[in-house]
Amino acid sequence: MPEGDTVWLTAHRLHAALAGRPLTRSDLRVPRLATVDVTGRTLLDVTPRGKHLLTRIEGGLTLHSHLRMDGSWRIYTPGQRWNGGPDHQIRAILGTATHTAVGYRLPVLDLIRTSDESSVVGHLGPDLLGPDWDAEEAVRRVCADPSRPLGEALLDQRNLAGIGNVYKCELAFMARVTPWLPVGELEPGVPERLIATAHRLLEANKERFDRRTILTTDRPDRKLYVYSRKNHPCYRCGTLIRRQEESGRDRISYWCPGCQSGPEPPARPGG
Repeated sequence: MPEGDTVWLTAHRLHAALAGRPLTRSDLRVPRLATVDVTGRTLLDVTPRGKHLLTRIEGGLTLHSHLRMDGSWRIYTPGQRWNGGPDHQIRAILGTATHTAVGYRLPVLDLIRTSDESSVVGHLGPDLLGPDWDAEEAVRRVCADPSRPLGEALLDQRNLAGIGNVYKCELAFMARVTPWLPVGELEPGVPERLIATAHRLLEANKERFDRRTILTTDRPDRKLYVYSRKNHPCYRCGTLIRRQEESGRDRISYWCPGCQSGPEPPARPGG
């Protein structure tokens, strides 16, 4: 599940492999970009912004991509077999003399002017892994609507950029509240601790794809508290973890009814 830490690592690996070198191959496999060819231009920089990737190319161009649920960028050396998925899932290929980056299942792929990057990322709140990180501003934005459920507030990239469904569930568990508790009902000091924990967790995971939110344990098999652990016992109290799909695959919540206080999930239509 790509979240801010995955995007940060992806950007840094792409940058290390491609930046500063002229492109020897360019293939953008989406209809509106099918005739675009940036071969010969130097790839200047790959920058993460929340869950967005900004690949800057000589001539004032930026290739903007977003991984969403299951997109990925893979990097290959000459002769190495591509293994990120079948060919029909490839949306972008950027190659240099030494490496080729292949974008699989990219739901968002746009080529824009670098000067217009604000049109795709200007709405984002403080970036948990960015140079603009501002914990106080993130807390202010998350708490701006006291009636809003905590899970929604954490997922809103306008509040803070980088949190996805995994961290939403894990952070609510650490705060001992359900994702449906209105943020205005959090105990004093909890929002500040929650945002600080989010920053600490993404920092701890940004250099590895094997994400963990359980950072202090002698059990390496225990990586996450609740996410993807439906019907498994809670590590804290033994209650079986529950799962609720709210509005599609990207809005699945996991929580422990024994440890987390607050409202239960709203009833699903027709349920």
